[in-house]
Amino acid sequence: METLTIMDSLAGLGNFLRYFAAAVLLLLLFSLVYGRVTPYSEYRLIKEGKVAPSVSFVGALLGFVSPLASAITHSIGLMDMIIWAVVALVVQIAVFLVLRLIFADLCKEIAADRLSAAILLGGVSFIVGILNAACMSY
Repeated sequence: METLTIMDSLAGLGNFLRYFAAAVLLLLLFSLVYGRVTPYSEYRLIKEGKVAPSVSFVGALLGFVSPLASAITHSIGLMDMIIWAVVALVVQIAVFLVLRLIFADLCKEIAADRLSAAILLGGVSFIVGILNAACMSY
């Protein structure tokens, strides 16, 4: 039976820290880009206590983080992971833009704190994110 030392267990700590830091920065980048693309301020509306913007935003975050996690797991290196994370970011922005075209009042409904629109946007964002993640498992 092989015995592992603490140092053996911590051998991958450097890679963990690099990937984790990159993932957190990519999540922040996604949040900033998504916040710029939406015509309403999620942050302000959430601070005001509105639920709908929070639901749609969390759905978009989940839709981005799912393929990000897949990219971390399946990438051959840090740059490969970053490239696929950018793909995930573009896909999530596209989901928002397409739904906005299909449902003309989507943004007004979310800003007005109507959950039905937020659940639709957040749910579709998460669903597409799961599909995106599955497609990254090459």
